[in-house]
Amino acid sequence: MPHTIAQIAQALGLQAEGALELTITHAAEPAQAGPDALAMAMNPKYAAGLAAGRAQAAMLWAGADWRDMGLKAAIFAPRPRWAMAGISEILDPGYDFGTGIHPQSYIHPSAEIGAGAQIGPFTSIGARTKIGPNARIAANVTVAEDVEIGADVILHAGARIGARCRIGARYIGQPNSVIGGCGFSFVTPEPSGAEDVRASLSGERLVRQQKWHRIQSLGAVQIGDDVELGANSSIDRGTIRDTVIGSGTKIDSVCQIGHNVQMGEDCMMCGMAGVAGSARIGNRVLLAGKVAVNDNIFIGDDVIIGGASRVFTNVPAGRTMLGDPATKLETQLEIRKVLRRLPRLAAQVAGLQAAVFGPEKTDKSRQE
Repeated sequence: MPHTIAQIAQALGLQAEGALELTITHAAEPAQAGPDALAMAMNPKYAAGLAAGRAQAAMLWAGADWRDMGLKAAIFAPRPRWAMAGISEILDPGYDFGTGIHPQSYIHPSAEIGAGAQIGPFTSIGARTKIGPNARIAANVTVAEDVEIGADVILHAGARIGARCRIGARYIGQPNSVIGGCGFSFVTPEPSGAEDVRASLSGERLVRQQKWHRIQSLGAVQIGDDVELGANSSIDRGTIRDTVIGSGTKIDSVCQIGHNVQMGEDCMMCGMAGVAGSARIGNRVLLAGKVAVNDNIFIGDDVIIGGASRVFTNVPAGRTMLGDPATKLETQLEIRKVLRRLPRLAAQVAGLQAAVFGPEKTDKSRQE
């Protein structure tokens, strides 16, 4: 659907100048933008691309000279990424979930489906499950028994929701996301080698045969409103109590949240991050890509954990952490400065050894 520059600017609450009656149908990078596209050049470094494209209108940084760029109209974005969120929402064509309930889906007779639901083919809705109004559920989705889901949920193809889970309004489950799989909990009749090592913090242990026996997951998963779970990510059900994810939390693709985890509101968890069982995560915590959080620890509110960090101990509220093992950001930067100097330091030590003990003894010590 075409939109005028005036309509877009008004919807985003942004200033616009020039031929506001111009219409655009989509957004494009400056060099690929045609006459019907809104060129996204919200940083001066992207301005050169406008000359290579054919855009008539662009979204620019505040104060940009749009006439000098050969444009007919411009929208000004003081905060580019915030403007990007708005324009992407306006121009997003969305997904085609069909209309109504597809005849090739299976809805258990005891399930309750809210008004306005769209349910695709080969989707299964279990017994006594309640799905709120305006649900949009794609093909090949499985929702098990006794599940409760709020209004305006979106479940993309292949999403899975296990039995007895509770999910709030406006939840988005990306393709192949899984809520409510069994937790990874196993035990041996006698203390296992892993338990011995953890207790002693020593490699010395009694080696014996082990047979793993599953601890069943009696809990479920509770998820607040406005939560999103990325493609191929999973949230395990609790062992006794439920695993909990607070409202507003966003979880990227290929993430794992273990059994009994309690995660607060408005958290962000980036790709390939993992939280081990029974960890407690505060509100507004950011876990960058490939972060690993140990089991049974606590991370306070407003903590930021940098990419590929490994968190083994409790983290106080408001702290920024980085590294393996994770330390305060300032400490980690000092550690990395020292690491870069290690080759030079080793050469200096070798020179001192040669001066004190002589080259022959120094060479012998190196060989040993």
